[in-house]
Amino acid sequence: MTKEAKVLVIQELKEVLQDAKVVYVASLEGMNAAATSDFRRQAFKQNITLKVVKNTLLQKALEQIEGVDYSEMFPTFKGNSAIMISETANAPAKLIQGFRKKAEVPALKSAYLQETFYVGDENLAALVSIKSREEMIGEIITLLQSPLRNVLSALQNKDEAKENAEEATPEAEEVKAEEIPAAEAAPEASTEAKDAPSAE
Repeated sequence: MTKEAKVLVIQELKEVLQDAKVVYVASLEGMNAAATSDFRRQAFKQNITLKVVKNTLLQKALEQIEGVDYSEMFPTFKGNSAIMISETANAPAKLIQGFRKKAEVPALKSAYLQETFYVGDENLAALVSIKSREEMIGEIITLLQSPLRNVLSALQNKDEAKENAEEATPEAEEVKAEEIPAAEAAPEASTEAKDAPSAE
């Protein structure tokens, strides 16, 4: 590769990596052409950018990225390397893990996401369990909706109790109305007794 070609590759990598929030470096060593092609296809379906790169060019590109010091990942840039860039934090890890169900490769070298570095394949399980932005938003929405549901449920129960109380009120009034004539009859009886002639 000529010097000019290397400069172009570094510039292309820099443009891809400059605004990346999720960067994985994996080893595809040991994968045959068919497996590599299948891995690329699945990455494409999951909106993961996958590029096989030369370690020296990748390091030079990352050294030129502003705002993030990627030097912690540099010792892992050995042998065959492929960068995986995604919008979803755990998508590359899930893809690697899924592929590993039928083979020992690919392997995770290192990763940078959520302002944290992960070095070594032993971090794969932890990366898989990281919640994506969409999952976290969904959980927050659920938490916010829960108190609202409780309030609405309480208001509904209050309205139902009020309706039941209003339905019971007319019966009480009827009972009261029936009791009134009996109460009025008592004074009449008392008056008749008063007007009756005395036994003299």
